[in-house]
Amino acid sequence: MTAKRDRLTGAGAQLVTEVSINYGSSLAGLLIPMVGSPVVVAVRQLVMAVAVLPFYRPKFVTFTWARLWPALALGVVLAVMNLTFYESVARLGLGVAATIEFLGPFAVALAASRRALDFVCAAAAAGGVFLLTWSDGTLDPFGIALALTAAAAWAGYILLTRRVATQLPGLEGITIASLVSLVLLVPVALVTVDYAKLNWGIIGLLVAVGLLSSAFPYTLDTYILRRITPRLYAIITSFGPVVAAIFGVLVLGEVLLFQQQLAILVVCGAAGAAIATQREQPVSDIERTARAIP
Repeated sequence: MTAKRDRLTGAGAQLVTEVSINYGSSLAGLLIPMVGSPVVVAVRQLVMAVAVLPFYRPKFVTFTWARLWPALALGVVLAVMNLTFYESVARLGLGVAATIEFLGPFAVALAASRRALDFVCAAAAAGGVFLLTWSDGTLDPFGIALALTAAAAWAGYILLTRRVATQLPGLEGITIASLVSLVLLVPVALVTVDYAKLNWGIIGLLVAVGLLSSAFPYTLDTYILRRITPRLYAIITSFGPVVAAIFGVLVLGEVLLFQQQLAILVVCGAAGAAIATQREQPVSDIERTARAIP
């Protein structure tokens, strides 16, 4: 009964994070033309650090390298994932960029699969992405490359967050990761920012993006991934591109052609079908122990 309740609460929390992240990304889409994506991402991580550090300050003297390196790697992945994703949003639009980026968790879900159905679904998803990127008759190769880089980083984020959540208690891992990401991003932001464009309205939106897209969802992910498997996480995440497309239309005023709308639904449907029909893997001892951590 407790395991079932944990799965339900974890799944509900993951749905909330999908809305939060994509709404924050739509606000970021408004800011990128004004201040640039490095500034947006750096402020995201700064807000994350400010939100987490008062509640937990890592005691580095107690760490071994085996415990520390996944959190350090997670910080690098966070910086790469966010920076490449926002750059791709500026070039492709939120709905298109989010759909391509979703190939990352989809690949994680299918990594060990040998079923014919999964290969069919993977081919359908690839066809959907091809249709999505060619629907309007234009192609931005660099934007697509950025989105694919973000997808690969997202796959690494899922695997590393899972490992960090099972090895480090509470917010210890995500705190270290946010500090690493901040150290990497702040110098770039300081060099690229146009200070003349900064005002209290812009700063307020930057803080809102940090809260919605980093502090709240990434902190919650350590709770979620202790209670649900990467498979269920990926199933719920398969709705993300649709949520992103909706916010892209409502907040950014993006216009998606019918073919693009169809392509997004094909990718999400293929991913959902492939992941939902997989057999649940047995829970390991380390996962049981992680789920018992408050």
